[in-house]
Amino acid sequence: MLTKLRTLASLYRDLGLRWSAFRLAYAFRLRTGLIRLRTPQYAWSDRPLKHWLKSNIPFDSDSYATWRKTNAPKFFPNVGEGSPRPDYGAQAIEEANKFLNGELKYFSHTYHQIGFPPNWHLNVMLSDSEASLPMSSEILRSRRTLASHRPDVLRENGKNKHWSQISDDSTTDIKFIWEPNRFAFVYTLVRAYAITQNEKYPQAFWQLIQDWAEHNPPNTGANWMDGQEIALRLMAWTFGFYAFIHSPSTTPENIAQFTQLVAAQAERIHANIGYAISTRSNHTISEAFGLWMVGLLFPELKNAERYFNLGKRLLEEEAAKQIFSDGSYAMYSLNYHRFILHLYIYAIQLGEFNQSLFSNHLISALSNSIIYLSHLIDPATGQMPVYGSNDGALVLPLNNCDFTDYRPLLQLGSVITTGQPMFEPGEWDEDVYWLCGIESLSQRERVSEGRVRESFPQGGTYILRNTNSRAILRCTDFTSRPSHADQLHMDLWMGDDNIAIDAGTYFYSGEGIWRNGLARTSAHNTVTVDGRDQMTLVSRFTWTNWAKGKVLKQTENLWQGEHDGYKPVCHKRTVMALEGDRWLVIDDLAADEPHHYTLHWLLNDVPFTQNKNSLHLKYEASTYKIQTGMANGEGKFSIVRADSNSTLGWCSRYYGHKEPAISLLLEAHQPVVRFWTFFGFENDKVDLVNNSLYINNRETKLPNR
Repeated sequence: MLTKLRTLASLYRDLGLRWSAFRLAYAFRLRTGLIRLRTPQYAWSDRPLKHWLKSNIPFDSDSYATWRKTNAPKFFPNVGEGSPRPDYGAQAIEEANKFLNGELKYFSHTYHQIGFPPNWHLNVMLSDSEASLPMSSEILRSRRTLASHRPDVLRENGKNKHWSQISDDSTTDIKFIWEPNRFAFVYTLVRAYAITQNEKYPQAFWQLIQDWAEHNPPNTGANWMDGQEIALRLMAWTFGFYAFIHSPSTTPENIAQFTQLVAAQAERIHANIGYAISTRSNHTISEAFGLWMVGLLFPELKNAERYFNLGKRLLEEEAAKQIFSDGSYAMYSLNYHRFILHLYIYAIQLGEFNQSLFSNHLISALSNSIIYLSHLIDPATGQMPVYGSNDGALVLPLNNCDFTDYRPLLQLGSVITTGQPMFEPGEWDEDVYWLCGIESLSQRERVSEGRVRESFPQGGTYILRNTNSRAILRCTDFTSRPSHADQLHMDLWMGDDNIAIDAGTYFYSGEGIWRNGLARTSAHNTVTVDGRDQMTLVSRFTWTNWAKGKVLKQTENLWQGEHDGYKPVCHKRTVMALEGDRWLVIDDLAADEPHHYTLHWLLNDVPFTQNKNSLHLKYEASTYKIQTGMANGEGKFSIVRADSNSTLGWCSRYYGHKEPAISLLLEAHQPVVRFWTFFGFENDKVDLVNNSLYINNRETKLPNR
């Protein structure tokens, strides 16, 4: 009881009275069934198209389809118009055909055999032991088909329950149910159709829409429980709707049913959007976007104006609240930042085509975000640190680039905010083609790089640069909910090689250590004290007792910061950029009594050799040396790779997929400790003498404690 009271007190302190009061009231409405009364279950036939339309709109299928084709608001010019399309290769065709054969790419990375049409309530997540077994696709298919008909699986997924009676928190991650229900494959079908004009793609689109409706009656089952999932589904659906509207496969009955389905889902978002607003997150933005888009593109609906006005107001307000003035994002996650920028870019362009413009403040926030991310990207690969929560979301999969490549976003964002591309021509241009038109690609003068910035204090991101390398550091005094417990974490890039890495996320709802386990401090490149996190994790996504970070000093060659997450222990980190792309990191921790201190570095999984307290990482272009030590006392040095019993030695660049990495640890048990870590090259010689490190016989004075 005392622990619960302390947790409630910390939530109140961190999130405020208004949030706490709303959540208590919402829990009451859930338990009493008031939410079920507000969003009742019903059959599609109970509310036909006529129920949703304004009184002056014809509602029989033939008349409505004719009206719709004549009066439809404008969409992106290259969607469904059959204009010449640049050659972006046949990857979209290959992926679309795989999907028609029952293989779907989950989280933009891993294919699963789910059948066609899929079982919309099937969770394909396999245990680690199953995933490691060499199974053929036929074995996997039969296994999952069997699982899809098991009564216990169907009960667990809540197929016939009201959406408010289903929990999204279990050891079986519900995101694996939601992933195919986002309909991201529609973009692939559209891209394949633009190349081939093969009618099997629009035929598949309409077959899937009808099948989904048959197995997902309104407000029933897991696919109605999250307004964000509904909004993303509507986003994909409308893209396909406009792309296939003139296809011979599109019938008046298809068009009428489609609008009916859209209207029901928009109503569900609107009825519960207060919960999304309470999250102060990307959910507010995505659900607001869904309402705005439906209101804009389906003005014939009775509630179109209400949806449009509420959605636009929230989009404006949330841009001001969630995008900091330095361009960083309030959820402290680069993947979520890309997520909301895709929605805003989509809205800005779609609004412009329909003479519905957004404010200059919103455009400025978008521009600042693009500038911020341009400082973090490796332009040669498109890679960024896997910083903060990474749930695999990619809401505009309109190109052949890898999920980890941010160039499509920045190219599109740069064209929209400056009129000029950021990168040379490449496959990352396809997004520009779809959303801006082919003429935008003819302007090949690249935008000037502008002033190089090192500090983004609101988002807690700092960059220290060397000749051909850079360190990216995390340190902030949180003003909104933290994503990961990662104060003083550091990524290190040597050229295009990400040497010291962020572990990513892997699962939100896994078993044991994999219950959002990579969000914890021990997975990051920092120091833990007595095995604790820097903050208190009270649920999968909620931290309390937020650690306060403070930057003490930043110059051209030195960065220094601290945080108070281990009171009464103080942790201070100093990062020094040395000559010739060498780096030195000093971690000082001090207390009156002995504590167990663990310095952790997560390194990319490349061939390596170990020598006492150092590693040689063998990349193609170079061999890097990482050496650690202590200025006082004796420490225990160890290496862990892919530990089956812990989160050590793992990283996850794609949701639901983990791969080996190298955890380097140095541990000590004493009141005061000074760890040092050197990053350099294979033949560098490093020695500690008194308060100086001698690197290749050149003295480097350590900073004062």
